[in-house]
Amino acid sequence: MAMTKSEQPKQKSNWRGFLRLMMSAKPPKLLLSIALGLSVIATLVSLVIPLFTKNVVDNFSISSLNWWQISGMALAFIASAVASGVATYLLNYSGQRVVAGIRDRLWKKLLVLPVRYYDNNQTGDTISRMTNDTAIIKGLIAEHTAGFITGSISIIGSIIVLLYMDWKMTLIMFSIFPIAFLILFPLGMQMYKISKGMQAETANFTSVLNRVLSEIRLVKAANAEPVEYKEGSAGIQTLFKFGLKEGKIQALMSPLIMFVMLMMFVVLFGYGGTRVASGAISAGQLVAFMLYLFQIVMPITQITQFFTQTQKAMGATDTILKVLDHEEEDPHAGLQVKDASQSLHFENVSFGYKEGESVLKDVSFTMESGKVTAIVGPSGSGKTTMFSLLERFYSQQEGNISLGQEKIGHYSLISWRSQIGYVSQESPLIAGTIRDNICYGLQHEVTEEALKRASEMAYADGFIEELPQKYDTEVGERGIKLSGGQRQRIAIARALLRDPKILMLDEATSSLDSKSEVVVQQALQNLMQGRTTLVIAHRLSTVVDADQIVFLDKGVVTGRGTHQELIESHEMYREFATQQLQIQEQLIAVHSPLTPELLPTEQIHS
Repeated sequence: MAMTKSEQPKQKSNWRGFLRLMMSAKPPKLLLSIALGLSVIATLVSLVIPLFTKNVVDNFSISSLNWWQISGMALAFIASAVASGVATYLLNYSGQRVVAGIRDRLWKKLLVLPVRYYDNNQTGDTISRMTNDTAIIKGLIAEHTAGFITGSISIIGSIIVLLYMDWKMTLIMFSIFPIAFLILFPLGMQMYKISKGMQAETANFTSVLNRVLSEIRLVKAANAEPVEYKEGSAGIQTLFKFGLKEGKIQALMSPLIMFVMLMMFVVLFGYGGTRVASGAISAGQLVAFMLYLFQIVMPITQITQFFTQTQKAMGATDTILKVLDHEEEDPHAGLQVKDASQSLHFENVSFGYKEGESVLKDVSFTMESGKVTAIVGPSGSGKTTMFSLLERFYSQQEGNISLGQEKIGHYSLISWRSQIGYVSQESPLIAGTIRDNICYGLQHEVTEEALKRASEMAYADGFIEELPQKYDTEVGERGIKLSGGQRQRIAIARALLRDPKILMLDEATSSLDSKSEVVVQQALQNLMQGRTTLVIAHRLSTVVDADQIVFLDKGVVTGRGTHQELIESHEMYREFATQQLQIQEQLIAVHSPLTPELLPTEQIHS
């Protein structure tokens, strides 16, 4: 009993949610009304046709043929076909419009969902919401709703006419329906469960496809094809099993429906034949009776499909509404940044991705305007998390981050993020041209002169001009057609074009070869000029040049100062510097011509 009560509100909520989702998509109400009206007209016309047939059969002779009746029947057939065709098109158009509206809302929502949402939800599942779930709703509107309405009218109208024509035969016909219901209802429930399972498994399989294909180079480099094939094949086999179960039920349902229909026809023909012979009804009435029987049996299938599709649509609605109702970012809410050339203050900042697990603990330091602050520490100490807090991908649980006297949370996201340039170890590129990537995210027109100037300062113009299509060269998915150094220089050109006041560099040269590093370091020097810069430091060359070094260990600031100050006062930093120095000496032995350009060893030893 408790289960039933708990399910009832959920079902009501589903219907309310479904209607809310439909209304939010702004369906073309006039077109839907016209389509449904035409469907009703076509159904009513089809109810009249058996009566014409009855009169024709009862009065059939060459001399008594009423051409007006025949013409009327022909016109009725044509009108019914035209109305049905137009209604089908309008319903399909309306369904497509509704789905386009839902997808537009979903796409807009996905772009303003916080990063935390994507941390907790697989990309494949999110894609499934946008494609598979919306297609289910479209199917309900465009294909099944009209069938349900017209089928209901057809069944009710046929029953009324049949009761008027011969109530005894009608009652005999109805005696067979409970038998058919007892046979078909359990099969329909099984079909619903299978459909729900297939829907969930399709979303899981989409997630696997998205994960593997988006990282296909990693798969190949790691020789992981057999492992991924095994997982994907398991998903395919699961879908295959669901498909087989669906096929088995359909294989049972179709013959059973046919059996029930044949049983009805045999019983009604037998009983109807005796009534015709006794003169109780005419032959025309028997023929009309059979035609009305068709108009009852066929819509029952449509109505069954409608309820199955409705259950699917309710499930799809739940998953879509979970996305649409999720808390979102408002990129325009807040103040405009008027002066970003101020110092940034971390004041007792604490943060954790999960409750009770702190990544940063009571972090305090100041990034002086126009100067370089380097963050040093072992892996997992919270360096990248600090960048995420500055970008406002997450909000700190305790403490404040301020620009001058104003908390950064008071600024609008779009204004705040426009002040920040971010260059990471693996600077992401989009599939498109070099021009698209350098200008990415800018809302204003970028002149050719500004584009080339940014490329020159990033030392990217040299290799771009050597390419056949120059700035219109396609970079491939994730920039795969370019080298690591070329991708970094494009990312630096992108940052230069934005002219940010705050820079965040996740040691942008750590994954490059020696030759590329020299060029990228020069480009970064151009980028850092006059800007407040925060650097995640993996190499000593970055550290010795910084105006301030902050040492993080397990989310706690354990030291602050210059390179020389920390060498003298901070044991872990001294170990870090010693290890880097040993690595540097090894590099000198292998690449002596390049090393003086890479790292100022005189500064290291000092």
